Amino acid sequence: MGRTIGPKNKIARRFGVNLGLKTNAAKVARRLSQPPGVHGPRKRPRPGSTFAKQLIEKQKAKFMYGIRERQFNAYVKEATRLSGDSSVNLQQLLERRLDNVIYRLGFAVTRAQARQFVSHNMFTVNGKKMNIPSHSVRIGDIISLKETKRKKKAFEGVEERLEKTNLPSWLTLEAKKKEGKVVSMPIDQDFDKVFDVKLIIEYYSTR
Repeated sequence: MGRTIGPKNKIARRFGVNLGLKTNAAKVARRLSQPPGVHGPRKRPRPGSTFAKQLIEKQKAKFMYGIRERQFNAYVKEATRLSGDSSVNLQQLLERRLDNVIYRLGFAVTRAQARQFVSHNMFTVNGKKMNIPSHSVRIGDIISLKETKRKKKAFEGVEERLEKTNLPSWLTLEAKKKEGKVVSMPIDQDFDKVFDVKLIIEYYSTR
Protein backbone atom coordinates (compact mmCIF):
# COMPACT_ATOMS: atom_id res chain seq x y z
CA MET A 1 0.00 0.00 0.00
CA GLY A 2 3.01 2.27 -0.07
CA ARG A 3 2.09 2.98 -3.66
CA THR A 4 -1.57 3.41 -4.56
CA ILE A 5 -2.24 2.36 -8.15
CA GLY A 6 -5.46 3.21 -9.98
CA PRO A 7 -8.07 5.97 -9.65
CA LYS A 8 -7.52 7.52 -6.24
CA ASN A 9 -10.93 9.15 -6.27
CA LYS A 10 -12.50 5.70 -6.04
CA ILE A 11 -10.65 5.07 -2.78
CA ALA A 12 -12.10 8.22 -1.22
CA ARG A 13 -15.57 7.30 -2.49
CA ARG A 14 -15.25 3.81 -1.05
CA PHE A 15 -14.84 5.23 2.45
CA GLY A 16 -16.96 8.34 1.93
CA VAL A 17 -14.21 10.69 3.13
CA ASN A 18 -11.45 12.74 1.51
CA LEU A 19 -8.12 11.05 2.31
CA GLY A 20 -5.99 13.74 0.66
CA LEU A 21 -5.00 11.48 -2.23
CA LYS A 22 -6.04 13.96 -4.94
CA THR A 23 -5.01 17.57 -5.45
CA ASN A 24 -8.52 18.86 -6.16
CA ALA A 25 -10.46 18.52 -2.90
CA ALA A 26 -13.58 20.15 -4.35
CA LYS A 27 -13.74 17.59 -7.16
CA VAL A 28 -13.39 14.75 -4.67
CA ALA A 29 -16.10 16.18 -2.42
CA ARG A 30 -18.67 16.26 -5.24
CA ARG A 31 -18.75 12.46 -5.46
CA LEU A 32 -17.98 11.33 -1.93
CA SER A 33 -21.60 10.38 -1.31
CA GLN A 34 -21.53 8.01 -4.30
CA PRO A 35 -19.66 4.73 -3.75
CA PRO A 36 -17.58 3.43 -6.69
CA GLY A 37 -19.24 1.03 -9.09
CA VAL A 38 -22.52 1.44 -10.93
CA HIS A 39 -23.24 5.09 -11.69
CA GLY A 40 -26.09 6.85 -9.96
CA PRO A 41 -27.12 7.47 -6.33
CA ARG A 42 -26.72 4.48 -4.06
CA LYS A 43 -27.06 4.01 -0.35
CA ARG A 44 -23.68 3.30 1.20
CA PRO A 45 -23.79 0.00 3.12
CA ARG A 46 -22.84 0.30 6.78
CA PRO A 47 -20.30 -2.08 8.27
CA GLY A 48 -22.06 -4.47 10.61
CA SER A 49 -19.53 -6.12 12.89
CA THR A 50 -17.03 -4.46 15.20
CA PHE A 51 -14.26 -6.16 13.23
CA ALA A 52 -15.53 -4.64 9.96
CA LYS A 53 -15.58 -1.16 11.49
CA GLN A 54 -12.05 -1.59 12.86
CA LEU A 55 -10.79 -2.85 9.51
CA ILE A 56 -12.26 0.12 7.64
CA GLU A 57 -10.62 2.62 10.00
CA LYS A 58 -7.27 0.87 9.61
CA GLN A 59 -7.59 0.95 5.82
CA LYS A 60 -8.40 4.66 5.87
CA ALA A 61 -5.23 5.44 7.82
CA LYS A 62 -3.05 3.22 5.64
CA PHE A 63 -4.33 4.77 2.41
CA MET A 64 -4.10 8.30 3.82
CA TYR A 65 -0.43 7.99 4.81
CA GLY A 66 0.51 5.53 2.05
CA ILE A 67 1.86 2.88 4.40
CA ARG A 68 2.07 -0.87 3.89
CA GLU A 69 0.63 -3.30 6.43
CA ARG A 70 3.94 -4.45 7.87
CA GLN A 71 5.12 -0.91 8.53
CA PHE A 72 1.75 0.20 9.87
CA ASN A 73 1.73 -2.76 12.25
CA ALA A 74 5.17 -1.68 13.47
CA TYR A 75 3.85 1.83 14.16
CA VAL A 76 1.00 0.42 16.24
CA LYS A 77 3.38 -1.76 18.25
CA GLU A 78 5.63 1.25 18.89
CA ALA A 79 2.62 3.36 19.89
CA THR A 80 1.49 0.80 22.47
CA ARG A 81 5.04 0.37 23.80
CA LEU A 82 5.47 4.08 24.47
CA SER A 83 4.08 5.62 27.66
CA GLY A 84 0.86 7.59 27.47
CA ASP A 85 -2.22 7.27 25.28
CA SER A 86 -1.56 4.74 22.50
CA SER A 87 -4.02 6.52 20.20
CA VAL A 88 -2.17 9.83 20.51
CA ASN A 89 1.19 8.08 20.20
CA LEU A 90 0.15 6.42 16.93
CA GLN A 91 -1.04 9.67 15.39
CA GLN A 92 2.16 11.42 16.44
CA LEU A 93 4.28 8.69 14.86
CA LEU A 94 2.36 9.01 11.60
CA GLU A 95 2.46 12.80 11.57
CA ARG A 96 6.20 12.93 12.26
CA ARG A 97 7.05 11.00 9.09
CA LEU A 98 9.23 13.21 6.89
CA ASP A 99 6.98 12.84 3.84
CA ASN A 100 3.99 13.96 5.91
CA VAL A 101 5.96 16.95 7.25
CA ILE A 102 6.82 18.03 3.69
CA TYR A 103 3.11 17.80 2.89
CA ARG A 104 2.06 19.68 6.04
CA LEU A 105 4.54 22.47 5.33
CA GLY A 106 2.97 22.98 1.90
CA PHE A 107 5.86 21.94 -0.34
CA ALA A 108 3.74 19.13 -1.80
CA VAL A 109 0.03 18.99 -2.63
CA THR A 110 -0.33 15.33 -1.67
CA ARG A 111 1.57 12.96 0.59
CA ALA A 112 2.37 10.80 -2.44
CA GLN A 113 4.08 13.78 -4.08
CA ALA A 114 5.92 14.56 -0.85
CA ARG A 115 7.13 10.98 -0.66
CA GLN A 116 8.47 11.26 -4.20
CA PHE A 117 10.26 14.53 -3.37
CA VAL A 118 11.97 12.93 -0.37
CA SER A 119 12.94 9.81 -2.33
CA HIS A 120 14.52 12.03 -4.99
CA ASN A 121 16.73 13.82 -2.45
CA MET A 122 15.07 17.20 -2.77
CA PHE A 123 15.12 18.05 0.95
CA THR A 124 17.57 18.14 3.82
CA VAL A 125 17.07 17.63 7.54
CA ASN A 126 19.38 19.80 9.65
CA GLY A 127 21.50 20.44 6.56
CA LYS A 128 22.03 16.75 5.78
CA LYS A 129 20.46 14.91 2.87
CA MET A 130 17.62 12.57 3.75
CA ASN A 131 15.84 10.38 1.21
CA ILE A 132 13.85 8.16 3.59
CA PRO A 133 10.14 9.14 3.58
CA SER A 134 9.49 7.30 6.85
CA HIS A 135 12.25 9.19 8.70
CA SER A 136 10.79 10.45 11.99
CA VAL A 137 11.49 14.11 12.66
CA ARG A 138 12.23 15.42 16.14
CA ILE A 139 11.72 18.70 17.96
CA GLY A 140 14.29 21.20 16.71
CA ASP A 141 14.74 19.58 13.29
CA ILE A 142 14.95 21.98 10.34
CA ILE A 143 13.61 20.75 7.01
CA SER A 144 14.82 22.67 3.94
CA LEU A 145 14.33 22.53 0.19
CA LYS A 146 17.73 22.07 -1.42
CA GLU A 147 19.13 25.12 -3.22
CA THR A 148 19.86 22.98 -6.28
CA LYS A 149 16.22 21.85 -6.51
CA ARG A 150 14.46 25.21 -6.18
CA LYS A 151 14.34 25.92 -9.91
CA LYS A 152 12.58 22.64 -10.66
CA LYS A 153 9.19 22.94 -12.33
CA ALA A 154 7.50 21.26 -9.37
CA PHE A 155 8.50 24.21 -7.18
CA GLU A 156 7.44 27.07 -9.46
CA GLY A 157 5.57 29.60 -7.32
CA VAL A 158 6.29 27.55 -4.19
CA GLU A 159 6.98 30.63 -2.07
CA GLU A 160 3.48 32.00 -2.66
CA ARG A 161 2.00 28.59 -1.91
CA LEU A 162 3.98 28.31 1.31
CA GLU A 163 2.78 31.70 2.49
CA LYS A 164 -0.82 30.46 2.19
CA THR A 165 -0.20 27.19 4.01
CA ASN A 166 -2.35 26.56 7.07
CA LEU A 167 0.29 25.15 9.40
CA PRO A 168 -0.35 22.80 12.33
CA SER A 169 0.76 24.09 15.73
CA TRP A 170 3.87 21.91 15.89
CA LEU A 171 5.52 23.33 12.76
CA THR A 172 6.83 26.75 11.76
CA LEU A 173 7.77 27.91 8.28
CA GLU A 174 9.93 30.58 6.68
CA ALA A 175 8.60 30.81 3.14
CA LYS A 176 11.46 32.93 1.77
CA LYS A 177 14.08 30.55 3.12
CA LYS A 178 11.93 27.60 2.05
CA GLU A 179 12.47 25.80 5.29
CA GLY A 180 10.33 24.60 8.14
CA LYS A 181 11.06 23.68 11.74
CA VAL A 182 9.59 21.19 14.20
CA VAL A 183 8.89 23.20 17.35
CA SER A 184 6.81 20.73 19.38
CA MET A 185 5.03 17.40 19.26
CA PRO A 186 1.74 17.16 17.34
CA ILE A 187 -1.33 17.53 19.56
CA ASP A 188 -4.92 16.36 19.21
CA GLN A 189 -6.06 19.58 17.50
CA ASP A 190 -3.51 18.98 14.73
CA PHE A 191 -4.82 15.55 13.73
CA ASP A 192 -7.20 15.09 10.81
CA LYS A 193 -10.39 13.52 12.15
CA VAL A 194 -10.61 11.18 9.18
CA PHE A 195 -10.28 7.85 10.94
CA ASP A 196 -11.03 6.52 14.43
CA VAL A 197 -7.60 5.73 15.84
CA LYS A 198 -9.04 3.95 18.90
CA LEU A 199 -10.69 1.37 16.65
CA ILE A 200 -7.33 0.83 14.95
CA ILE A 201 -5.62 0.16 18.28
CA GLU A 202 -8.42 -2.25 19.17
CA TYR A 203 -8.05 -4.04 15.86
CA TYR A 204 -4.37 -4.82 16.43
CA SER A 205 -4.83 -5.65 20.13
CA THR A 206 -6.98 -8.64 19.16
CA ARG A 207 -4.72 -9.96 16.40
